[in-house]
Amino acid sequence: MSGAGGVHVPGRGDRAGRSPWSLPLAVVLVLAGVFATGAGLGRTVGGPLEWAAVGGERSSAGAPAAPTVAKPVRLSVPSIDVSAPVKPVGDAPDGSIAVPPLSRHEETGWYDRGPAPGEPGPAVIVGHVDTKSGPSVFYDLGKLTVGDTVEVVREDNSVAVFTVESVEHFPKDQLPADRVYGHEGPPGLRLITCGGQWIGGGTGYADNVIAFATLTTTRNP
Repeated sequence: MSGAGGVHVPGRGDRAGRSPWSLPLAVVLVLAGVFATGAGLGRTVGGPLEWAAVGGERSSAGAPAAPTVAKPVRLSVPSIDVSAPVKPVGDAPDGSIAVPPLSRHEETGWYDRGPAPGEPGPAVIVGHVDTKSGPSVFYDLGKLTVGDTVEVVREDNSVAVFTVESVEHFPKDQLPADRVYGHEGPPGLRLITCGGQWIGGGTGYADNVIAFATLTTTRNP
């Protein structure tokens, strides 16, 4: 999930890097069975479960802690034309962050084991880059640039406004857990999707793309 603001997500031009929806229909049907993994977030070293085991904060039995601000309900990223619902997600069986089901690929998922947007520490919102039928909610995440604005509407109609500081790509086995998860430090936001080369199998895309943002202001109703 790495790159700098505005950098094109690599790997769409050749066979190995091409997303399945850009291939002929017969090939799409063959790949459909593995796409649930490929379109979501891959298993990462230093994922939320490992991070929690070495000093991260979690509530008992891995349940989400009650947020001190209202829960997020909608995400808006005007520069890449994103306006999407936000639903809570937890841990996937493999220890990675769960993602919304592909049947609701235009939703984003707030990782409710971590901070809510606007609380101290980095809040995490994930989304699919694409599905077998075409682009999804975070398809253009890698096009964000430094200074772009991200708005998160919360249940009480308050709006947490974040400013993008960087957009980076990381191989899925090199996710920087200390920068992504936590309950300390200034309020931040991490928008995460897949990117890089399409390698298929149980990995799907080789990388994750992360937009790092910090809280700029909060608008109250």
